[in-house]
Amino acid sequence: MIFDEFPCETAEGVTLAHTLKLGGRTLKKGRVLSSDDLAALSDDGIETVLGARLAPDDMAENPAASAIAERLVGPGANAATRAPYNGRCNLHASVRGIVEVDAERIDRLNLLGESVAIGTLPQHAVARAGQVIATIKIVPFAVPRHVVEACREIASGGPLVRVAELKPHRVALIMSELPGMKESIFTGTVAATRHRVEGLGSRLALVLRCAHERAAIEARVRQALAAGCNLVLVCGATVAKDRRDIAPAAVTAAGGEIVHFGMPTEPGNMLVLGRVGAVPVVILPGCGRSRRMNGLDWILQRLLAGLAPSAQDIMRMGVGGLIRTTLEAEDDEDEDENAVAETAPEGPRIAALVLAAGRSSRMGADNKLLAEVGGVPMVLRAVNSARASLAASVTVVVGHEGDAVANAVGDTGATVVRNPDFAQGMSASLRHGIAALPDDADAVLVLLGDMPRISAEHLDRIIAAFDPAQPSIVVPEKDGRRGNPILWPREFFAAMTELSGDQGARGLIAAHADRVKRVAVDDDAIFVDVDRPCDLAAVRTSARPEAAVRCAEACAT
Repeated sequence: MIFDEFPCETAEGVTLAHTLKLGGRTLKKGRVLSSDDLAALSDDGIETVLGARLAPDDMAENPAASAIAERLVGPGANAATRAPYNGRCNLHASVRGIVEVDAERIDRLNLLGESVAIGTLPQHAVARAGQVIATIKIVPFAVPRHVVEACREIASGGPLVRVAELKPHRVALIMSELPGMKESIFTGTVAATRHRVEGLGSRLALVLRCAHERAAIEARVRQALAAGCNLVLVCGATVAKDRRDIAPAAVTAAGGEIVHFGMPTEPGNMLVLGRVGAVPVVILPGCGRSRRMNGLDWILQRLLAGLAPSAQDIMRMGVGGLIRTTLEAEDDEDEDENAVAETAPEGPRIAALVLAAGRSSRMGADNKLLAEVGGVPMVLRAVNSARASLAASVTVVVGHEGDAVANAVGDTGATVVRNPDFAQGMSASLRHGIAALPDDADAVLVLLGDMPRISAEHLDRIIAAFDPAQPSIVVPEKDGRRGNPILWPREFFAAMTELSGDQGARGLIAAHADRVKRVAVDDDAIFVDVDRPCDLAAVRTSARPEAAVRCAEACAT
């Protein structure tokens, strides 16, 4: 490329370096001068122009910027280029997520020389859908083709910039307490956590409280996992000081491990990252009770985008880890009571009804609903799964050994209904339960308290299939076989209260087969119930629900 001051009589085809105003018209910079333009310049008394003439091997700025930008992204990058302008081509996020940058290769591109300049958002920045995440600028008006080819070669190893999509998670918050702690501490912690989690597109699905004791926290961790939560946050009454302290010890006692203790960020030094199986467990630092940006936010952003940090990743967070933000208008010292209130589920209001009144006659002397699976009583597993789902309310019907079953449900916030007619079978529980549902319920999702493999994931899939404009009976199935739980529109409530015996609502399903909507599920949890001791042994000893199915079939023969 030749950059020079050209006489107007030889300047045809030159790219104009600076905007020129000619009486009533304007020639903008970057314009390729035509013969008409030159005639206008001559008429205006201009004899020379400053600009650039491309050599045969040069690529103009816009095509060059576009060619390089297209190589920075690829399949799975969740980013796309837009039309170049003025030698610049931007990359835009296709989804909301966390930006990942191959910094080493970006540096190599920028080190090729002065003609290509590439800038990106910071590593692991949060980007909204449509936001610019990188920009490619051709600094001069053109660049030699060999430079473009060199850029293509460096970028040939896969995307240099990608967006890891923030996926909705079902989050549990466990708060331990010591005598004398103010209630405002807990309401503020819930508000800050909900603000943080919902701001990243997830949902605070389950809030549990307990004494600040290892066994109590362990029990709550097991409850959160049994309910189907796929991220667990633990806010201890005191900050963990060692891997063997109360909260970290509870995680390991629940079958988990501590990935890393501490992080080089301030605020946030005392954060602990663990996991139980595939589910991350984060023990909050003291600043986790505040809405202000801290190390917890960095960890949550990555976890919710499927970028679980390793111990080494955390230890490399020190550069930039001194986090300083301006005071937020809504600080947790002055929480608005409305901000603390739980967000009402969007869409139809589905009431969850847990039937837990049966006599467990085939289990012998023990009440199966009080039997623990994974350290959690079966009835509590059902209640917490409902609480963690998108259901707007949870009602539990108790009968046989009603006090003990109600005590197992505890202070979950579920409405407990007594069924004095439990000996009449499931129909009596339906009758009492339906009568106690909220008046604004659009439908009821009926759960059986003895199905320990049902989680909030199953319930949310059923709820999502319900369309209030075309209300159907929503039934889960696998391989053509119907299972439980089942969702019933309000119009069937009256008929459900008129049932008799212990067969539940099977007859209603048969009578209204044309109103049934089937939802495919990919596991056998919808079939697994506990009726006999062998059923209980199977679900306790195997993570595979199909083992319990086989056991039940064996018992039946």
